[in-house]
Amino acid sequence: MNEPAFVPGLQLSRDFYHQAVLPLLDRALPDTAHSAALMGTGSEVLGLDTDRSRDHDWGPRLQLFLSARDSACHGAYLREHLANRLPSTFRGHPTHFEPTGEAPGIGVAGPTDGPVEHRVHITDPATWFTDHLGFDPARGITVADWMAIPTQRLAEATGGALFHDGLGLLAPVRSALARYPRQVWMHVLACQWLRVSQREAFVGRCAEVGDELGSAVVTAHLARDLMRLSLLMDGRYPPYDKWLGSTFARTRQGQDLAPHLRSALCATDGHTREDHLCRVYEALARRHNRLGLSAPVDASTRLFHTRPFRVLGAERLCAALRESITDPRVRALPVVGAIDQWVDSTDVLTRPDRFRAVAEGLTGPGV
Repeated sequence: MNEPAFVPGLQLSRDFYHQAVLPLLDRALPDTAHSAALMGTGSEVLGLDTDRSRDHDWGPRLQLFLSARDSACHGAYLREHLANRLPSTFRGHPTHFEPTGEAPGIGVAGPTDGPVEHRVHITDPATWFTDHLGFDPARGITVADWMAIPTQRLAEATGGALFHDGLGLLAPVRSALARYPRQVWMHVLACQWLRVSQREAFVGRCAEVGDELGSAVVTAHLARDLMRLSLLMDGRYPPYDKWLGSTFARTRQGQDLAPHLRSALCATDGHTREDHLCRVYEALARRHNRLGLSAPVDASTRLFHTRPFRVLGAERLCAALRESITDPRVRALPVVGAIDQWVDSTDVLTRPDRFRAVAEGLTGPGV
């Protein structure tokens, strides 16, 4: 049997909710308020799924939110009700997911002759957000909370789509999480500029001593930091590395800067790498000035002190932003930024208990 034609998973799940899940829910719990969405992990949540995505954890799926009381009272019944009554396929796509055995929770859609092992996750909002972010944002979001959340997790919690919000809780929380508060945003941008400043002179220095491989590695680090900086300046949450380039390429600034970043990465000498990176530095510095978050900063590149390496001196933009921050809670933060600006371990950034513990160890609780 041929596979059905690929359709974006977000649209498939939206239709699955309205046409298959909602009628069964109305019959099972007709007077029970609920919300429904597709959020969290999965390339379709970011609108980046392709035919390749169908090999695991892709298909008709969604989160179904009940109140905490209704979830506790009716969640198990509703899960079984859907398992026995959902069709085994929806528009030709299996609704049944078998575990792969490769990693916990990973499943592949496939046929079944019995009850459907569906991916309608029944929960309540506080539990879902706590499982995903490590806290319930409906109770408020502190500066420490913002610093502890990886941008990938913020993209997942605010991406995807809200299909129905009968509880009236998901839309306000997603709106509250959609962008950093202005003062926090300024701090995160300042810390990203500081990251750039800490490496920009090394492209030329490595090349000067004949270490072209080292120069190329530094260039790659800078390219990643500059891409993340550009997305942050756009008010977007940079996703993790698999989707960073795709997300960057969808922005206007990304389309303008990508040729220079590609040329810097493909270059075989430090001078060429430096030249293309400097064009990106200057473009982003001009963008910084247009944002009006600080006093204007000279956007031109210059030599690194007395050494013959061209840099922006990106620490100047960090300092300008820091001087413009008025919130004492933000001013008191270490100048390292949100957790994924200084931690890159997947085993930390995918575990709320770990990323909150690590962040709290630096900033302290409840800032």
